[in-house]
Amino acid sequence: MLSFVVFDAEGVDSRHFPPRKAYLVGPDETPVQGAIELRAGVVDAKKMVTTTVGLAVQMHVTGGHAGGGPESHSQGLLTVHTCLLPDRDEPYLLTIELARRQIMFVLNKMEDWGLFDLGAEHPLMTEFDGARETFTQALVAQRAGSGAPTTAGGFSAAADGLATKALTTGIKVGERMTLLNAERQYRTRVSGAGYRDAAAHLARLTPERPRPGAPIVLPGAGHCVLEEMPQVGCAVSPGSFTEVQQRAILASCDFVTMPMRWVDLEPSEGKYHFASTDRWIEWAVRTAKLPVVAGPLVDLRPQSAPDFLFIWENDYDTLREIVQEHVTAVVTRYRRTISRWTVASGLNVNMNLKISFDQIVDLTKLCIALVRKLHPGAKVQLEVAQPWGEYHSMNRRSIPPLQYAETIVQMGAAQPSMQVDAIAIRAQMGHAEPGLSTRDLLSLSAMLDRFASLEKPIFVSSLGCPSGPIAPTPFTPRAGAEPVDPYEPGYWREPWSESQQASWLAAATAICASKPYVQGICWQDLSDPGPGQAAPEMPLGGLLGPTGVPKPSLTKLAQARKGIKEGRWVLPVAAGS
Repeated sequence: MLSFVVFDAEGVDSRHFPPRKAYLVGPDETPVQGAIELRAGVVDAKKMVTTTVGLAVQMHVTGGHAGGGPESHSQGLLTVHTCLLPDRDEPYLLTIELARRQIMFVLNKMEDWGLFDLGAEHPLMTEFDGARETFTQALVAQRAGSGAPTTAGGFSAAADGLATKALTTGIKVGERMTLLNAERQYRTRVSGAGYRDAAAHLARLTPERPRPGAPIVLPGAGHCVLEEMPQVGCAVSPGSFTEVQQRAILASCDFVTMPMRWVDLEPSEGKYHFASTDRWIEWAVRTAKLPVVAGPLVDLRPQSAPDFLFIWENDYDTLREIVQEHVTAVVTRYRRTISRWTVASGLNVNMNLKISFDQIVDLTKLCIALVRKLHPGAKVQLEVAQPWGEYHSMNRRSIPPLQYAETIVQMGAAQPSMQVDAIAIRAQMGHAEPGLSTRDLLSLSAMLDRFASLEKPIFVSSLGCPSGPIAPTPFTPRAGAEPVDPYEPGYWREPWSESQQASWLAAATAICASKPYVQGICWQDLSDPGPGQAAPEMPLGGLLGPTGVPKPSLTKLAQARKGIKEGRWVLPVAAGS
């Protein structure tokens, strides 16, 4: 068992610890099952696995510099975690272990990205050295001296404050480092040098020649390299179709994503409603001349799955037949107009309909095979929801996100008819639902790198955050279930606002665009719904308000798209400044 001392001063407020949805993390950052309990300022983590684990927790990352209030140096309400820690009888100090992991995280990514050439005098290295020095001071001070204020475990409040400051500085440096690396990668990518070098290196290794423009995979590189720059798009809700929305799409997008929520297309079994979807697709193809990405075709989240599916939850054979009929009906109708299909989404989470591991894989294979057969000329991608995988810490019937994607990629390698052209990732933050808590930019970048190790193009299919705070509300994990504790959405640097949404969009888009393996970037929703319209992908998550008034984030998306087309770095300020 692991135990962690928690201070109220500058760190996790022990009185509010349980709603922060702490969970255990195993090797390769895979969440594992365990029980988290709080007793008198000490967090107990009881693991249900034999492997070494760490603790992930959401906390206010604030700490600071002399002469300033703590909020002036806030990095936000973020989900962070410790290193893997050996079991011991004595407790750890939580902030010390969070800071230790953050410093190791930054060092590891500096090595991965080749950033040790910055030199000791670079402002980024100077600040990072400060974080390490503060962490060292925290280690020295972690055991209370005579008369020093203490809590359970004998740790000093001074050590907690120093560790919190080191964690805050470490996250700040990690984000600046992420943007610096993104700028470097972006310039290499936009010049074409990255693809040319990869092609030349492959030619030295093998006599085989990839077809022109094909993704290049170098042995040991850990990702594929694409020739083309990523396309930028946005998802649209079929329930609203206005001139303002059309103008926004034309000004900011290279493609349109048409979500095909099963509950919207087939609200009652056997009765399809295609009219709303038809008008958007017809406009995109005939008027706007934009390619359309459609799907996911099968998404079993509560907001997407029709009620009649639950009748067959315990009859997998019938459920499979219904899925087959639905995918066939939709693909057959739209195969002349769609360029790319997201065949399934979130099956790895398995929190709504309860099906087995083998059934999850079988449904995924079914969806891929059907689309390949019915529309052989289209691109096919599989979408992974909740890519950090918190759900796996409480649901043994789920599949960790990377393991799920790896299973499907390996299956495609053995059976060409089962291959996917890309792995799609839902990278959403700041929503009061499971798996959508806020993380820092380094965590976002590292998550994409982990999925890139599958050596498939990555399509960021749902990038998103809100334009205002979302209140935590009890979440119902599945139809008929009791609500669970509210999920705190968190925030990045400052509480969410329209300007903060725009800033996050600009930074996240720049990071995604810089990755040599990212094929497309799609914002989660075009507009917030008006009265009587369907629930949005995320409250306040659109680029337009409910009355059609553009938010600053729409301008940022348009600027990013223009920058990519013109070969300019998509952030206005140099990342390393």
